[in-house]
Amino acid sequence: MKTLVCFLEEPSAREMLKGVLPRLLPEDVECIYVVFEGKQDLEKQLVRKLRSWLRPNSFFLVMRDQDAADCTIVKNKLVNLCAEADKSDALVRIACHELESFYFGDLDAVEKGLGLANLAGHKRKAKYRVPDSIINPCDELVKLTGGVYQNILGSRSIAPYLSLDNNTSHSFSVLLSGLERLLGST
Repeated sequence: MKTLVCFLEEPSAREMLKGVLPRLLPEDVECIYVVFEGKQDLEKQLVRKLRSWLRPNSFFLVMRDQDAADCTIVKNKLVNLCAEADKSDALVRIACHELESFYFGDLDAVEKGLGLANLAGHKRKAKYRVPDSIINPCDELVKLTGGVYQNILGSRSIAPYLSLDNNTSHSFSVLLSGLERLLGST
């Protein structure tokens, strides 16, 4: 049995992955989620957590939001922390700008997951065509859904409907392709 260990900055990322990974992972891969209390906590504890992981046949995903930081700097910092822990093969992925960008990449899934009507048509609006360029996608999603969207429950509800093939969020597509590559190499 192989183990994919996901180091995540927040519970909503866990809920999103719980809805996506079962459709992506082979049956012989178990998934464990290690959720931190924000990005600073993730960065502070990552090296120690990676070094102390002893279960054989484990491979790692480290994921956090870009927020207002420079994506390249954030990723490089996490890659360097993984290397410091002798886990250079860990997959590091950044949600640009926030996890909710993934949901803007598939407004059909948001509509189905939240049980709302008339959301999917918004994907044709200029401001939503490039989901990773939305500066505050969480706030924008709350507005678009009339306050229905909430981070953890919303992620849990939307994720099972997210298309693995037709999501317009580039950072979501990069996450999936990285996971597929990581799974192929284990």
